[in-house]
Amino acid sequence: MITRADVDQAARRTAGLIRRTSVMEADPGPFNGQVWFKCEFMQHTGTFKARGALNRILASKERGELRADVGIVVASGGNAGLANAYAAAQLGVPATVFVPEAAPAVKVSKLKAIGAMVVQGGAEYAAAYQAAVVHAEETGAVYCHAYDQPEIAAGAGTVGSELLEQLPDVATVLVAVGGGGLMAGVAAAVEGFAKVVAVEPETAPTLHAALAAGEPVDVAVSGIAADSLGARRAGGIAFSVALRCGVESILVSDEQIVAARSALWNDYRMVVEHGAAAAYAALASGVYVPGKDERVAVILCGANTDPATL
Repeated sequence: MITRADVDQAARRTAGLIRRTSVMEADPGPFNGQVWFKCEFMQHTGTFKARGALNRILASKERGELRADVGIVVASGGNAGLANAYAAAQLGVPATVFVPEAAPAVKVSKLKAIGAMVVQGGAEYAAAYQAAVVHAEETGAVYCHAYDQPEIAAGAGTVGSELLEQLPDVATVLVAVGGGGLMAGVAAAVEGFAKVVAVEPETAPTLHAALAAGEPVDVAVSGIAADSLGARRAGGIAFSVALRCGVESILVSDEQIVAARSALWNDYRMVVEHGAAAAYAALASGVYVPGKDERVAVILCGANTDPATL
């Protein structure tokens, strides 16, 4: 469980190390309310995850857990690996990143360029996760979960507290969900000020299934956004925060995600990955319909994609 206090602490700890990303109003369109984009895809490494990675690793260093010889380890489809490798490099410690075979080449190449040791294997994130846990146990490296650690989620939540400063009268925040770390952090940050709507692919409905079952459960994962929203189970932190904050989960199709990503490029010249486009797909497809004069923020959370596919 995390709260706004945890997010505020993360903001103080990472101050000066994180980019304050811009907020841009969308063009007038078919929406009832006003729509704004939180351009988090412009964050270090092209993903919001740099926030949580820096918070986790800095907190570990404060506690004396971070060793200069073995550093950190993370399992990731790409984005968490990039973020943690970047954070480790900033602090001068090594990073080992376990990724599934399906990880996009553009992300693997960037990981290596940052200086991470990349270990690739397994069909899904779950296999990379198990290998990373074993590595942490055997070496003493600090394990950085892709989404289900309090410091990771609280760091991600600084997107939400920053958004409130930039758009204090925002009513609704649309957030794409894989394992749910970003959603949990944002929901904690804006609790009492705005509602959060979780947007998930129909082909990877982790939070949707958890809310229906009353607990996190495994789901089958596939689809266009599986490289970034491909967790098989919602995190325990995400589930508990979603229940506390009344987070609603809605589903979008692969076709709607692809169309939203194309629209962001065609209309705004924004290059985002499919997982980031999922949040906008809820609006662009009409799956989420704002109320009259409702002020909606869409978090565009990542840009690690191949522009040639636009």
